[in-house]
Amino acid sequence: MRGKLIVVEGLDGSGKGTQITRLTDYIRQQGQKVHRTAEPTDSVTGGLLRDALGGLVQRDVYELSALFLLDRIFHNVNTKNGIRKMLDSGYDVICDRYYYSSFAYQGMEADLSWVMDMNLHCPEILHPDVCIFLDISPEMGEQRLCADRSLREIYENTDTQSRVRSRFYEVFDLLRDSENIKIVDASRSIEAVSADIIKIYQELKKEN
Repeated sequence: MRGKLIVVEGLDGSGKGTQITRLTDYIRQQGQKVHRTAEPTDSVTGGLLRDALGGLVQRDVYELSALFLLDRIFHNVNTKNGIRKMLDSGYDVICDRYYYSSFAYQGMEADLSWVMDMNLHCPEILHPDVCIFLDISPEMGEQRLCADRSLREIYENTDTQSRVRSRFYEVFDLLRDSENIKIVDASRSIEAVSADIIKIYQELKKEN
């Protein structure tokens, strides 16, 4: 049976890593195969993106958008552990960030319709079975980042995260009739957030 593609999105500091770990563990406990992945990938293009996000190299926002598209195509089609291969092999795939992040982050400065069109209409880029958005305030994200990290990426500040959150919601409104998007209040305890995510996963698997 083909697996499900589950994307987890959220502001920086929203707890994506923690919740993806918990969901991955739960799926394994159910006897289901699961593959955890993330964007940017470990490809050459992913390395270029990490250098730019870390502030080591300056890149135009359209250049960043195009690099993310290239990395996402590779993420889907590579024959070793690409998303398509893993799904066809019966794995549920959990992806930390996907094209929604391109829409929210690069879509703040680049033409949003252009960024959305090249991702949504690329034949090689699969559409997720569900996108789970972990919603927190930018201020809470800032507090968590201060506690966890000494180095910041270029988007990791309260003003930018506030704009990103607004853009995420704008994008979700545009996609409400075509994409399965679930918003989870991530300001609560780890256990409460995890319980909601597991319920979303259980409902998704019932659709098989």
